[in-house]
Amino acid sequence: MSANMSLRHLGPYSDIVSVAKVRRPLFGSGLVNAEIRKRLKKMLAFTLNNEQPADMREGARWTADGVDGAQVSWSVGYGPRTEGWVLKPHGASGRLPGVLALHDHGHFKFFGKEKIADGPEGPSPWLRSFRDRAYGGRAFANLLARQGYVVVVHDVFLWGSRKFPLEVMPDRDRALGPAVAPTIGDGAEGTDIAAYNGSAYLHEHLVEKYCRVLGVSFAAIAAYEDRVGLNYLLSRDDVDANRVARMGLSGGGLRSSLLRATSDRVSACVIAGMMNTYEELLDHCMAEHTWMFFPPGLSAFGDWPDLAGSDAPKPLLVQYLLDDAQFTVDGMRGSDAAIGDRYAAERAREAYRGEFYPGPHRFDAAMQDAAFSWLNRVLRD
Repeated sequence: MSANMSLRHLGPYSDIVSVAKVRRPLFGSGLVNAEIRKRLKKMLAFTLNNEQPADMREGARWTADGVDGAQVSWSVGYGPRTEGWVLKPHGASGRLPGVLALHDHGHFKFFGKEKIADGPEGPSPWLRSFRDRAYGGRAFANLLARQGYVVVVHDVFLWGSRKFPLEVMPDRDRALGPAVAPTIGDGAEGTDIAAYNGSAYLHEHLVEKYCRVLGVSFAAIAAYEDRVGLNYLLSRDDVDANRVARMGLSGGGLRSSLLRATSDRVSACVIAGMMNTYEELLDHCMAEHTWMFFPPGLSAFGDWPDLAGSDAPKPLLVQYLLDDAQFTVDGMRGSDAAIGDRYAAERAREAYRGEFYPGPHRFDAAMQDAAFSWLNRVLRD
């Protein structure tokens, strides 16, 4: 990037980018996977109680559309209880491969797991528009369970059962929430749910401030809570712990990357609609993303594709969207090449698959079906 280039979000401060690069190298250091994983685990360090779910409870059970479901909940050691669902093929017995299905960010924090899975009440009418746009109208976690997997889907820090009550948010965030809501496009416009999502959009900045003061980050907390969810999945006697994957769209793909970097206990990973080099975000897409995408310190020794590719040679599928407004084509192509290089360095280039799709940000039926087929090959065949 030219030293005299003007960036639309930085304006007269655009030259700070070149100054930062003089101070120290940014966006990659050529570290081998073992060293970069060591640094990532230190950077994202946050843990409690051996990362095991505490006070496990099981609630109602149901059967619908070929899937047996069960409500579960646990404590991660702070805040409200985490609520989740376990989904598996109706009447299945024995050990099955498992998947930790991770919900997106979507600036839609009122719901979490309900965005990608149907529970005992069926799909929420408040999510119909959102799910149509993001998931081709499908509850992909239920579809995956029907194909022969034990699927766990849970709420994470700031979403659903783990969301902040509106009344504890600052007055400014609550007052501005209804004005912000129409800019989010969550499909719940004009409702209290949309107003909550608008306030929660603003509130995330305050949450990250608290995280930094406490010596942690939003990314580290989310990664910890997902490791707790993963350990619950792995502990189940109907799951083959040697055949476990995680998958998600957008913020769920981001969470998949963080989990991939901080846990050694997952066999395979699917990341949909969430991959770009940091440098190509500059002047293009920085404003679009959650604080989870920017764990403090990462750019000093690596980049997001380094994080995602750090678990090579374990199988990885990344699905890129060429018309995704949240990323750039050059950033996605660069990520694909960088991840491929990490796998090539492990002599396992065939274990990484990058797929490019036309169209906007989504994880639609065609992408889901391709991901399911890939999972079947790496976990079942």
